Amino acid sequence: MKLKWIGFTALGLVALLAAYLGVALLRLPSVEPLADSGMNLTIQVKDWKGNQHPFVVGPQNRYWTPSSGTPAEMQWAVVVAEDANFYQHEGIDVKAIKNAIKYDLEKKRFARGASTITQQVVKNLFLTREKTLTRKVEEIILAKRMEHRLTKGRILELYLNVVELGPMVYGIGHGAQCYFGKPASRLTPRECAFLAALLPGPQVAFNPYRHLSRVLKRSDMILGLLRDKGVLTGEEYRLALAEVPNISGMQKKVDQSVSARVQRFFQRAFRLFQ
Repeated sequence: MKLKWIGFTALGLVALLAAYLGVALLRLPSVEPLADSGMNLTIQVKDWKGNQHPFVVGPQNRYWTPSSGTPAEMQWAVVVAEDANFYQHEGIDVKAIKNAIKYDLEKKRFARGASTITQQVVKNLFLTREKTLTRKVEEIILAKRMEHRLTKGRILELYLNVVELGPMVYGIGHGAQCYFGKPASRLTPRECAFLAALLPGPQVAFNPYRHLSRVLKRSDMILGLLRDKGVLTGEEYRLALAEVPNISGMQKKVDQSVSARVQRFFQRAFRLFQ
């Protein structure tokens, strides 16, 4: 009798969970509009203080960079760095998930993720950052739908235009201007690798304002992967490796920040003596 009661309870819980997930899935947004290259979508992004800001994804964004204006080295840099199997999988990389689980078990903590570029586009455009079973199921289903409705080129275009690269710096168009003072179309292979090197964590682990040497070391690794992939020739690789990134745009922002802090300091000091 007790076993029968436990069985009915388990079945009831499964049914409730299935019903809950079913309702959640019915409310999922459509990915169809994303196929239109002229589409504009307003999402919310966070600054480094946690405040939300509206952000336009599409040609109405002044930093929008279409695939035609994106260097091949930039496109491949994020693929080799973030999702090596991007052109093989259909939204979910099962092998990467298995490797991530194995790595996390060895480290006894959640040390490595396994999100594909497609999944990251889904998270950036449609979902919250909460870590729940429902949200993960939604992410997987939307990623699969996106892969069936959009080309790989379109998915990569969206990714490159929404990815976070600094404090309120979203997309490679803004990143190119922020760090190098130029449009994304004029980025060199070294500069492409530099931007791709920020992606694991521009706010903390790969914050170029605090860990520039770490970012440069990772960009060296990405250049090596581009050479191995055949994107760069041996000579192009050597030239890129020897290039010192001209981060004049970033230095200007640092100088402005320091100048602003100094100015605020003297303003406060002046008020104290009034």
